Amino acid sequence: MTRQHTVVDSPYGPLTLVATDGVLSGLYMTDQRHRPGEETFGARDQAPFGEAIRQLDAYFAGELKEFELPIHLAGTPFQRGVWDQLRTIPYGETRTYGELAEALGNPGASRAVGLANGKNPIGIIVPCHRVIGSAGSLVGYGGGLDRKQRLLAFERGALDDALF
Repeated sequence: MTRQHTVVDSPYGPLTLVATDGVLSGLYMTDQRHRPGEETFGARDQAPFGEAIRQLDAYFAGELKEFELPIHLAGTPFQRGVWDQLRTIPYGETRTYGELAEALGNPGASRAVGLANGKNPIGIIVPCHRVIGSAGSLVGYGGGLDRKQRLLAFERGALDDALF
């Protein structure tokens, strides 16, 4: 197993991209909860990240609404199920933890969904920022609630701009 990483700038601070055997397996923000140690990221090498960087740049420019990248999500079957559900939430929209639990066929699993959501290894691309509390509150984001609020506002603003 070969791991590589690079760091790219974004409107939300530096992002560390990690690849496992050439496939994107991590996107971490600074001061992110559940961020693995730097020693696990492998050698610094931008080579495997060209398409990911291109798509992130397009996303931050408001030109890309859905990422199309091969990714490797390492986690338990339940976590991977949650992360797969995250990828179905449309750009600019939100879902509650309860709605995700229902979509997984386990309506009582809201708390477990929240825990899995918090351990999402590929932030932004697997849009965990689109999950909110049952009362519509912005709760629980590994990258910080300020970033979550800014990402949601950015997506809503980009949608509004597209309507005019």
